[in-house]
Amino acid sequence: MNDRQMITGIEAARLRWVLSRLQVQDVTQADSLTAVQLLSDAGGLHGHTYAIDSLVAAMALRSPAPVLVLTSDRDDWSKLCGDRVQIKDV
Repeated sequence: MNDRQMITGIEAARLRWVLSRLQVQDVTQADSLTAVQLLSDAGGLHGHTYAIDSLVAAMALRSPAPVLVLTSDRDDWSKLCGDRVQIKDV
């Protein structure tokens, strides 16, 4: 595949550039426990609805600063992380 070929509407070179900047992280038991604590501290957020957000928040909080989270629901993230991560709307 050359760099000008499209992958579902995205140029291959652009996709490779974005993917080269991602870090894949393992979810740890400590992350799970932190996620539970974040839900508890947030008050009113329940694991059934917010389990994934709280787990990703736990992982973001253990990452070295600066941390940027892209989300379509800023309110959840503010409740989970406060001002400890930078939040951008998508």
